[in-house]
This record gives sequence, structure tokens and C-alpha cells, in this order.
Amino acid sequence: MRIISGLLRMIAALLALSQMAAGQTGPFQGGWTLQSGASALNFQSVKNVTKVESSGFATFSGTLDESGGLRIAVLLDSIDTKVDLRNVRMRFLMFETFQFPEAVITAQIDPAVLADLPQIRRKQIPLSYNLTMHGVSKTFDTVVTATLLTDDLVAVSSGTPISVAADDFGMTGGVKKLEEAANVTIIPSATVSFDFMFARNVEGAAPVVASVEPAPVALEAVGDFDLEACKGRFEILSRANSIFFATGSATVDPQSVPFLDQLVDIVSRCPGMTIEVSGHTDSVGRKSWNQTLSEQRAAAVTAHLVGKGIDKSRVVAVGFGPDRPVFPNDTAENKARNRRIEFAVVNG
Repeated sequence: MRIISGLLRMIAALLALSQMAAGQTGPFQGGWTLQSGASALNFQSVKNVTKVESSGFATFSGTLDESGGLRIAVLLDSIDTKVDLRNVRMRFLMFETFQFPEAVITAQIDPAVLADLPQIRRKQIPLSYNLTMHGVSKTFDTVVTATLLTDDLVAVSSGTPISVAADDFGMTGGVKKLEEAANVTIIPSATVSFDFMFARNVEGAAPVVASVEPAPVALEAVGDFDLEACKGRFEILSRANSIFFATGSATVDPQSVPFLDQLVDIVSRCPGMTIEVSGHTDSVGRKSWNQTLSEQRAAAVTAHLVGKGIDKSRVVAVGFGPDRPVFPNDTAENKARNRRIEFAVVNG
């Protein structure tokens, strides 16, 4: 009986492979679509050595095409820490979503590794994948678990948590900004886990969706902000240090525009409030020259806001020169961080 059973399994596997070779059927036939409402993407971070915090992303999409090409895009603005201002910190200080809105995972899956899935229903699969985030692309290896629930529905989950280091994606500076903003220490890596549901694309049929309530989209709230929400956002934007000028110049560098456009949106949603835009410099050079430069840079940012439709009566530009450093002017890094534009509600 064991011999017969073994032969039957072998025949089934050979049939599956021959069907795939003939282009008749196969694990990727028709392509597959990620069912985001029935899926989860989470990560765990550690602060102050021992405190573990779990967060996730609410908005992501994905496809697996007929050739086995996988692509998953994660909208980083949908970061969900369960705390509004913590979400804002992650967007502006860590992920810098105004410049890098998505993380994208791609992989090429060999159909042969899934040939026996219809028979065994569940298996672990080695996977080499590419992650592009914050302008950097890296290739990693992991193991995922695939579970065939029906012929047209498969669950794919992380076999073990996946470690992602901030330094691999040029985000160490963002970690430092988060630490200063929240007055904590943060381990500069996170462990990512996922549980994805994919449905086969069946021609003429509605997509298969598991009966799970969709996750809320943890994007920026719509409508106007109250005073505390505005104050909190301007404090965070002041730490971003994402407005750039050429050395000794008050001309806004074009790379600053995505950040400034986000600033325009926030100012416009703080109605009735007067916003102070303040310029600051390091201590290099004559104090009078730095004072003038700080005033000119604040005025340039204010002009951008007004040019985008913000009422000029709601924005006040001031310069403080080198008088309000946030760090000692003793290293090139600290000097760069002292050269900054800050924002605050001064009347609301």
C-alpha cells in the first residue's frame, strides 16, 4: 500500500508539472491579487531597552502575476501606531513620506516550489525578495509559509519575524529625530511580520474576499485640526529639518518642495491660527550676517506658503540668527541641525 500511495503522489506531482509546462494550469494561472482587508502587515520596535511596541500599516496592495512575479506596495502614510501624533512623527521624521511615500517588495517565485501545494496544502518556501524603501533597494532571503485554503485562495505568512535595520535604508538619522522628539532610546531595527491573503483572478468572477472586516486606513485625518493637534504637528515639522538652502543663500532648494507642500496642507487645516515661521543659523560667521540670513530664509518659506494660497495675515516670519541653538555648535552635524526653520502657533 505504501508503494501504491507513493506512486500516486508521484503521478500527481508529474501531472501538475506537465500541466504547468503545457500552460494549461499552474499555481499562478490567471494571476493573484492581495486581499488587503483580510491581510495584516505589522512590525515590532523596542524603546528604552525593554519596551516592545507593535505597529502596522493599514493600506497596502499586491499582485502575483502568471509568471510568478510578486509585487507588494505599502503606503507608508498609513502607519498605524494607535496614537495620532506618533503616526505623524513616523511619517515626517522616520519614513519622510513626503519624499518616499511607498515601500515596495518584489520577488520572482519559481512555480516548481509550489507544484505540490495542491496535494500537501501547506508548506514552507524559501524566498529571495527585494525591498525598496527610503530611496534604497536591498535584497534579502527569508522563509514564508503558504497555505492553500481553496483552489482560488491562499494564505502566505512570515515563517519567522523579519529584521529590518534602519541603517540599511539610510534611516539612522530618522531614528535619532524620533528619540529626541519622544525623549526615548530606540533600537535602530524592527522585526516585521505579515499574514497575507491572495485570491486567484478568475475571469468573469468577482474577486474572492475572506469574511474579515477591512482594517481602518490610518491616514491623516480629514478636515480641520484643533489647537493641540496643530501645535503637535508644528513641533514635529520643526524637527524634520527638511527645508534646504544653498550655503549662504535664502533661495529654497527644489528638493524642499514636497515637504513644503505638506506644510501648506497642515497650515490650511489650522484655521484662525497665526503661524510663526522662524529661521535659525549656526554660529559660523558674523552674528549680524547670520541674523539677516535667518530672517531672509524665514521670509522665503513664508512666501512659498502665501504663494500656495495661505493668507499672508496668518503667517509671521522672524529670524533669530544663532541665538537659539538646539545643539552645541561643536561639530559639522550639530551645526547643520542648528541651521533650521521652525514653526509654531502664536495665536489661535
